[in-house]
Amino acid sequence: MINYDLVKAALAEDLAGGVDVTSVATIAADAELQAEFVARESGVVAGLEMAKAVLTEVGVVGISVLVEDGASVNAGDVLIRVSGNARAILLAERTALNFLGHLSGIATLTNQWVKAVSGTKCEIRDTRKTTPGWRELEKFAVHLGGGTNHRMSLSDAALIKDNHIAAAGGVKAAFGAVRSAFPNAPIEIEVYTLEQLAEVLPLKPDLVLLDNMTPDQCRAAVSLVAGQTKLEASGGITLDKARTYAETGVDFLAIGALTHSAKNFDIGLDVRSK
Repeated sequence: MINYDLVKAALAEDLAGGVDVTSVATIAADAELQAEFVARESGVVAGLEMAKAVLTEVGVVGISVLVEDGASVNAGDVLIRVSGNARAILLAERTALNFLGHLSGIATLTNQWVKAVSGTKCEIRDTRKTTPGWRELEKFAVHLGGGTNHRMSLSDAALIKDNHIAAAGGVKAAFGAVRSAFPNAPIEIEVYTLEQLAEVLPLKPDLVLLDNMTPDQCRAAVSLVAGQTKLEASGGITLDKARTYAETGVDFLAIGALTHSAKNFDIGLDVRSK
């Protein structure tokens, strides 16, 4: 997946209307080099097509992408091999690494969550807690890590939360208003207690979000619902507790940390020859 507008914006941000003063001062305009983007740790890589787009945008033509987005790699694996104008390659270096490191970090973290719940029916799902302008890329990285995407935008589906319920005058009023205005839209309702869950079940929502419930409460919710709707647990769930929640029988774990708290994946550019 490539976001060309973001590629152009990132490079423009780096140059700020000027030139790379360090490279212009120290490297001849016609100098060439060969270099490799190398993984410094093991994980799942994402953003390779974005990195290639950055290199292409600055005029690098010798680009060989050696692995695919979503591939599992080990420390020392070469991801991309480049050759061409030295100034162009060094201009692209940081921008390409920013995309690779951030997106690979998301894919790698997602994959850790997916492995943690392996063998259960539960899926790991992202949220809209994404970096402004990066949502499509970040959610694609979640997908590459084995996760499931939730709403891409507010127009995809309804998620009725406490503020909507308060503004509409109650759960039934809020649900009825959405169903009337958007009869074909999937509707998810957020609940905080089992009593609220029992109240919304007769409305036949497509999904119920169990917010900040304990594993025992989630297990009771699964029993109460008995297959009438899908259940998603969210709030305060950490990786070490993922399997405990998954084994309650819920269908999804909604994890905002996949996109807002993923550690940067360590990748470097190593010059091989000049």
